[in-house]
Amino acid sequence: MDTVETPLVIDVRDVRYGDPADAAALVELLDAYARDPMGGGEPLSAYAREHLAAELSRRPSAFSVIAWVRRDGEEHAAGLVNCLEGFSTFACRPLVNVHDVAVRSEYRGLGIARRMLARVEALARARGACKLTLEVLSGNGSAIALYRRAGFADYAIDLQAGTARFMQKWLDPRDA
Repeated sequence: MDTVETPLVIDVRDVRYGDPADAAALVELLDAYARDPMGGGEPLSAYAREHLAAELSRRPSAFSVIAWVRRDGEEHAAGLVNCLEGFSTFACRPLVNVHDVAVRSEYRGLGIARRMLARVEALARARGACKLTLEVLSGNGSAIALYRRAGFADYAIDLQAGTARFMQKWLDPRDA
């Protein structure tokens, strides 16, 4: 007897930080990403787990989307993108930094990240943003390929000057 597999339904929705289900999914997905080697391999701190949704809700520049996967009447949080609005002084317009892109390992390869990035682009355009920015580890080839397919390119003003480098300086060693 052949079994018929129910198709997945993927729904990308804007996160409502004050909604307990959205807040829990946000933390769950970001913690799974943090535990992944590309996210650093360490779980979120207890402080981040407890305060993340509330802190994001206090920032009008922050927005997030979650991809929900539905099959056989059950819905699961499958992917997350967190974004923070910045400002381009050269363009004198907002820009949107795609800060976290995460898809749970069991849902990778289904086009979820592509769908979430499309939603983020629509939200950025609605905000009047001139561009999307993101950082990606140079060893994360699958993410780099995804971002290139989505239209991202290395940042360069003039190729003679080279491409931009992402750098950091921790202000509090407890945050490192």
